[in-house]
Amino acid sequence: MKSISDKEIARVIEMVQDQMMRRPNVPANRKRRDTQVPVLIEKGEDGFYVAECPLFKGCYSQGKTVDEALRNIREVIRMIAEEKRNRDILRTYHPQELSLHTITL
Repeated sequence: MKSISDKEIARVIEMVQDQMMRRPNVPANRKRRDTQVPVLIEKGEDGFYVAECPLFKGCYSQGKTVDEALRNIREVIRMIAEEKRNRDILRTYHPQELSLHTITL
């Protein structure tokens, strides 16, 4: 897979942080329809965008465009969230900060 640029990573982090700042406070016993989860997107060598939700093991999808990859990963996350264990992960996931870094090996 081809790595995404630092500029693209910074843009994704900024978008996620912006979305998290706008997240309304909802009582814990009320079902949320606007739960925010982190999603990483990387453009593969084949030109497809691969989306991953690091909250869930093996939660990947892809698309020809970023928008398609996001639509696809959203559907995968919704299916995964049907399992009790994964609902618990979503219920208890409340990050205060999200950061993504690239390092050179």
